[in-house]
Amino acid sequence: MNSRKVVQLFFTTLLIGSISGAIVGFIFDYDILTSGSFANFIVGIIWLLGMSAAFTLISQMGFFAYLTVHRFGLGLFKSQKLWNYVQIVIVAFVIFDLIYLRYIAFAEPGVTIFSYMIMPLLLLAYGLLIAFLKAKDTNKGAFIPALFFIVVVTTIEWVPALTVNDTKWLWLYFTPLIVGNTWQLLILHRLAREPKN
Repeated sequence: MNSRKVVQLFFTTLLIGSISGAIVGFIFDYDILTSGSFANFIVGIIWLLGMSAAFTLISQMGFFAYLTVHRFGLGLFKSQKLWNYVQIVIVAFVIFDLIYLRYIAFAEPGVTIFSYMIMPLLLLAYGLLIAFLKAKDTNKGAFIPALFFIVVVTTIEWVPALTVNDTKWLWLYFTPLIVGNTWQLLILHRLAREPKN
């Protein structure tokens, strides 16, 4: 992949992630953005785009970090099969932590753990879907790394919002991350396959 394609990946990810985050932010802040002047609306949208762009940059750093970690893991375990098992264990551990640690940190008296299971299980289901699409487009060996990236790397990038436990910030932070991560994962092999100009 040449430098032009890397730049293309960077800017398309930044654009898609920023817009997706701004849309979610607009939904949460609809009353605030539409109740004031037109200038208030414009400044609010610019602020949402800027915040979402920052979160999208985090997703890009996470993507390139994972590409390095993946190569390191393959070299360390000397076998893709063994490295895949390690990744599956880490995915299970992260899903458990997303449920249990958030429950013990934020649950109010009378709230069951089941309400804290919804978000992690939806993330897992989404990760399985994206991993299936990645494997279908490339090869079966891409399934576990794709699942690991969507679940584990997205969760690591999402930690600052998870510790706040505010619904608006959870979604405002999560949307550019998941959109950026999904886009990068599903477009990389297409860019790499394109003939050089």
